[in-house]
Amino acid sequence: MSSEALLALCVYAFVTSVSPGPSNFMLLASGANFGFARTIPQVLGITVGFGSLLLAVGFGLGAVLVAFPALHIGLKIAGGAYLLYLAWRIGMSRSLGKGSDASRPLTFLQSAAFQWINPKAWVVAVTAMAVYTSPDAPLLSVTAIAVSFALVNLPSVAAWAGFGMVLREFLSDPVRLKWFNVAMGVLLAATLWPLIA
Repeated sequence: MSSEALLALCVYAFVTSVSPGPSNFMLLASGANFGFARTIPQVLGITVGFGSLLLAVGFGLGAVLVAFPALHIGLKIAGGAYLLYLAWRIGMSRSLGKGSDASRPLTFLQSAAFQWINPKAWVVAVTAMAVYTSPDAPLLSVTAIAVSFALVNLPSVAAWAGFGMVLREFLSDPVRLKWFNVAMGVLLAATLWPLIA
């Protein structure tokens, strides 16, 4: 991959990683409700889960979904339903999570698995592989794309959790916290619009 192509890929990775989407809204809410430290497994899960999705798409999963449209539709329905569940869970949260609290952020595995049903993640992964893979060196280019995304994605998504953590003191007022969580739930549900449209 040429240095120009690598730079373009990194810019694409940054823009798509830092822009609003389901995972970033969940990180913002988690950082605000549970703090940065408790949200780290979720941050890592997003990066690892998305990296595994990129590799799978690059090595042929995208072609499988094109060949079997019913599988693709099933994935969309499952992803949409889970996303609505998470939006409801965030929207109904009414207290800042403490270490001993029953409520908790998503785990590493839950976050990683969510990337496989995240509509934005699929669009970004398919586009990245279609644009940046090289037919002359498919293994090397797919791996380079996944590694580049991981290096750019991790600090980009961590920033959303950090911003949420900054809001913790402001959200210590139960009324503000309630409306923040309702807004985060609505925004998360609204990310389904491209899937529906």
